[in-house]
Parts: sequence; C-alpha cells; structure tokens
Amino acid sequence: MSSALTVLKEQINNFYLVRRLSVYEVKSANSNNYLGILWEIINPMIQIAIYWFVFGFIILNRGEHFLPWLMAGIVVWFFVNPSITQTSKSVFSRLNMVSKMSFPMSVIPSYVIFAKLYQHLVLLGVIIILLGFTGYLPTVYIIQLPYYVVATVALLFSFGLISSTLSTIIRDFHNMIVSLMKVLFYLTPILWVLDAKDHPVIVNIMKLNPLYYIVDGYRASLLGESWYLIVNWEYTLYFWAVVIVFFLIGSSLHVRFRDRFVDFK
Repeated sequence: MSSALTVLKEQINNFYLVRRLSVYEVKSANSNNYLGILWEIINPMIQIAIYWFVFGFIILNRGEHFLPWLMAGIVVWFFVNPSITQTSKSVFSRLNMVSKMSFPMSVIPSYVIFAKLYQHLVLLGVIIILLGFTGYLPTVYIIQLPYYVVATVALLFSFGLISSTLSTIIRDFHNMIVSLMKVLFYLTPILWVLDAKDHPVIVNIMKLNPLYYIVDGYRASLLGESWYLIVNWEYTLYFWAVVIVFFLIGSSLHVRFRDRFVDFK
C-alpha cells in the first residue's frame, strides 16, 4: 500500500512535468512528417475502411450497419494498443535519459499514455462526427464517455507499471506483450459480437478481459444504447477491482526495482 501511495503522490506532484513531456512526445513523434498529427487520423481511417470491407461484407456480411458499430469500438483499440506496447518499453528505452536526469521514473509510463491520449481525443472527435453522418447523432448517453476515457487511462497506467518494470528487467517480456496484443485484438469484441443468450459461458469468459468492459462502454456512449456502467454495475465493480489489483502489483514492483533500473542498461 505504501508503494501505491508513493506512486500516486508522484503523479499528482509531477502532473505539470507529465503534461510537458507528453506534449513533447507528440511533437517529436510527428516532427518528420509533412502531415504531422494528421497521420494519427489517416492511418486509423484506412484500417477502419479495410475492416469494414473485409468483415462487414466478405466474412460477416453485415453491410453498412457494421460501420458505425465498428467505429464506436475500434476507436478504443487505436488508443489502447500503442499505449500498452509503448509503455512496456518506455522505461528501458529511456534509461540513458533517466540516468542523467532526476525525476520519478513512474512518470515515464504516464506521459507516454498521455501523449497517446491527446491523439485519441482528436480521433474520438472525428469518429463522433462520422457517426453523425451515419445517423448516430450524440444522445444523452454520451455524457458517460469521459468516464470511460478516465477508466481506460487508469487501466493503461496500472498495467503499464507492471509491463514497464518487467520489460526493463526481462527484455523478452516486451516481445511477449507485442505478441499478446495481436491475440487480444481478436479476443476483444471489436470485430465480432456474441449473444450472451446463445453463448453464455463463452461471453462470461471473454468478459474477464477488462477491455471488453471499455469497448462495450464506448459503444453504449457513442451509439446511444444505455447507461452501461449502471446497468452492468457488477461488471463495473469487477473492472475497477482489476484496475486496483494491477495498480497495487505494478506500484509495488516499480518501487522495489526502480533504483536498479540503470543496472539493466
């Protein structure tokens, strides 16, 4: 518990530093491109078009109604996937910088996630506009969307503490994370949907994945379906229990090993 409080205080006390570093991260990532941050919109749009064609018409044959459903769910993945893979390597890829500067190492995963958050918010705005053109105008349910954004950041940071620590100690762990994310994409209801009445056991197993909660919550908010966090309050409690467990484990590992990170250069 003391480790968790230490990490939490470091995030609060260094929030200004996290914000500055995250802005620098965004600028440096797009500095060599003529279109800059626009690529953070162009690339997802190309992938959405491909998935819409392949899964909407060829494999699942769900037609045009598949597009808004796809966009409302996959927008989360474009935030989660790069955040998890890059926070995993965030510490060991910056060990040279860390050894020359004095600031809490726990802010490194934070500012990497915040850099991706800025890009996510831009893409999310574009998706909301596109959904309006497909007939899904914002409803009152959209006011729960900020909650799911915060929930996603909390999950990413909690898991990021674990992955960044283990990847620094054991570099193979980062490769495992990259491979796991490829599998997780198809284990999360982004391209498919199962009826809980027809497949209750499979759906319950799939719901052990906390990203299931996030994706369904985004869809409920963007497509105006329900107050998902209230209707599924048991699932909400499960999600936050997972986040808390991840945070307690991650902060404990991070505080325990961070003084020795430089030794793993």
